Amino acid sequence: MTLKRRAVGLTSLLSLIAILVLSSCASKKDIVYFQNASDYETIRSSNTHTNKFKIDDVLSIHVSTLDPQASLPFNLFKGAEEGGIRPEQVDYIIDKNGEIDFPVVGAVKIAGLSPEETKVLLKEKLSEYLKNPIINIRLKNFTITVLGEVNRPGTYEVVGEQITVLEAIGLANDLTIKGRRDNVMVIRDFNGTKVYNRVNLTRKEALNSPVYYLTQNDVVYVEPNKSAVTSSALDNRATIWVSIASVLITSTTLILTRN
Repeated sequence: MTLKRRAVGLTSLLSLIAILVLSSCASKKDIVYFQNASDYETIRSSNTHTNKFKIDDVLSIHVSTLDPQASLPFNLFKGAEEGGIRPEQVDYIIDKNGEIDFPVVGAVKIAGLSPEETKVLLKEKLSEYLKNPIINIRLKNFTITVLGEVNRPGTYEVVGEQITVLEAIGLANDLTIKGRRDNVMVIRDFNGTKVYNRVNLTRKEALNSPVYYLTQNDVVYVEPNKSAVTSSALDNRATIWVSIASVLITSTTLILTRN
């Protein structure tokens, strides 16, 4: 009888372990986005994000006017024009002082300015030489990096002037089932100073987060949830424990059958 009681106790212990393992699985509240958003709810965004240029940004700046010859000195090209084909235009890199060296004008500080603010500044400086210049500016190194528990981590080039944290996650083919949606970290660099912000994507308030709109070179990191941490804690010894558990269950079954 004592042996039988021990067998029953062992079976109960194994059942408890199984329940604990199953309870470690992610629940609905851990994986659903924007859980507190109601149907047909209208949310007015208070986010007035505008990208600002940073040190080491690479820019393409083209100046044009009604007279192409007048604007030519304000555009830099590699090599000389051959056979009517215009050579490749030279890009500008914002130096450690936050400046670019613009033709004729000289050093112009644009770090911390938006594209529109930069256009206004350059138009003011070129007004002495050109009439109604048209200035086109394109940020050429707008990339973001998505790491952690996503299906396709990597660095992605952004086409356009804006990208949201949701669009970045979309580029990475969404979070895995083991990614924490309530604590997504955005790492941002302000001219050498790293700033860390967290976004809870399970709440609608994430749409008004100061890092909902990403800037160039932002890093989005998705932390693993408890299930992933538990899984990573298991090593090669897990196979041994599974074998031992199988033997114990088999032995328990035989004992109960004989008694």
